[in-house]
Amino acid sequence: MTKSFQQAFNALKEHTCLSYAKIATMGGLCNVDHIIVKATAPNGSPLSDKYVHQLLRLFAISPPCCRAFSLGFARRLGKTRSWRVALKCLLLLHRLLRSSPEDSLFRTELLINRSNGSISLYPCNFRDVSSSDPESFTAFIRSYARLVDEISNEDNHRRRPGPPNNSLEEIGRVLEVLEQIQSLIDRVIECKPTGVTARNFLIQTAMKHITRDSFVCYTVFKNDIVFLLENMFQMPTYRCCISAFDVYRKAALQADRLYEFYQWCKLMGVCGCYEYPFVDRIPLLQIQALESFINGMWEIKDDNGDHQSPSSSSLSSTAEKVGDEGEEERQPLIMLNDDDDDSWEDILEASVVNFSSHGSDEKDEWRIQVYNPFDGKYVSSDPNYPWGH
Repeated sequence: MTKSFQQAFNALKEHTCLSYAKIATMGGLCNVDHIIVKATAPNGSPLSDKYVHQLLRLFAISPPCCRAFSLGFARRLGKTRSWRVALKCLLLLHRLLRSSPEDSLFRTELLINRSNGSISLYPCNFRDVSSSDPESFTAFIRSYARLVDEISNEDNHRRRPGPPNNSLEEIGRVLEVLEQIQSLIDRVIECKPTGVTARNFLIQTAMKHITRDSFVCYTVFKNDIVFLLENMFQMPTYRCCISAFDVYRKAALQADRLYEFYQWCKLMGVCGCYEYPFVDRIPLLQIQALESFINGMWEIKDDNGDHQSPSSSSLSSTAEKVGDEGEEERQPLIMLNDDDDDSWEDILEASVVNFSSHGSDEKDEWRIQVYNPFDGKYVSSDPNYPWGH
């Protein structure tokens, strides 16, 4: 009885608020709050494009409307107990963020209200009382809110100033951007709906925007990871080298999850099959070989007095992080036979190519060749050897 009363009261409150906004609009008193209420009506219709365009025009004509939107959005999302209203609020903010420049006043006002606690997207305190399965809808809204929170805070992956150069600043920038993109992809995967939410029309509409967002992220990621892999052996410090290796190792684990997520989206009819990018899979054997070689490379440099030798457990600790992702991810992608010797020398043998010196009698030199799945080439550890072949 209490649950039915909550649902009826919540529906009456939402419809009353919507009716007031419509009457105010007809009387010429339309403002940002009224647009927000009409755009987030508690019905089964998807978010209309006209409200997004109206707000963007207001932001361009009257900058104070940016602050009014931030405050109105916070009130609307904070007071509602309807998953439809909350979903449209997040979708409205998501689309406005994607349509606004990074240096716009709208983003500045949004960051100010997030920092002072007026807008709380993560953690999100929303709880649905308007559906028969409130747990599933509440979980999806909170996951989506966390994704929008990261988009509003870390949107640097949209900026690509030009072709990368082999400078320390560029390597640091690429590392930072790749870590942000990987975090965004994790948030996208967490938005996968469950239960009755998976086949809801409004949820599927939101999933199209969420999934297409990941397409852009992954495309930028594949371009930058090639640059990072090519410069991994020229890192100035051991810490930078480990950071680059961690990004590459996580890419191997994340690719499996992203592939499964895209397969589910295709099965549910989210976006067209032609829109999905090809997900490059990185064998775990390559990660193990690269880990062992990096450890050995820095130990060799220490023998020459160039760098400090890392501790024996420093790089191996990255392999332990694989276990934190779950029992399934601890299994290697390529299983070695039981009668093989699983030493690091044997693992490296699969990734080592013999190069002889041309036009000289010098002995052959062994150099690691790390396969780059993103462009089908091998990356050499020798800075004098051209990338790929």
